Amino acid sequence: MLNVFYGDMEEAVYNTAAYFKYDYEDEWITDPFVKEMILDVDKSVVMDSGVIDSPVLGKIPPVELSGGVKTLILVKFNTEKVFNASTCGDNCAKWLLRIAEEEDRTINLRHLLDFGEDDFEIRILNTNRVIHSMDELVPAAGELV
Repeated sequence: MLNVFYGDMEEAVYNTAAYFKYDYEDEWITDPFVKEMILDVDKSVVMDSGVIDSPVLGKIPPVELSGGVKTLILVKFNTEKVFNASTCGDNCAKWLLRIAEEEDRTINLRHLLDFGEDDFEIRILNTNRVIHSMDELVPAAGELV
């Protein structure tokens, strides 16, 4: 299940770009799930662990991926930390849910992320309430951000 804490969270890693730069591992980039995320979110193709082909930027290293993708990768592989996912746009929301299908994950948010029209399951840690749809999430998160 995806656990979300809205607002200030002292233990959350806020500068995900800097954290990613010094923490990511080459094998994370070539993971099939990650390659699919990069293609979907950044419209870029992983050539190998050090080169990604971006339609906008050309050949780039992993540290030049979007902030959203870097945060998703950290959430997937670094299970010991809580990352601020406010660098993630709505196009990352389904990936957060998919990552949390395999194993519980906790993220910090400072904005309302659109998780789409389908039903989902998210626990809001601030209130310990489990949410199943955007209709439930909007008022619940609105009180917290």
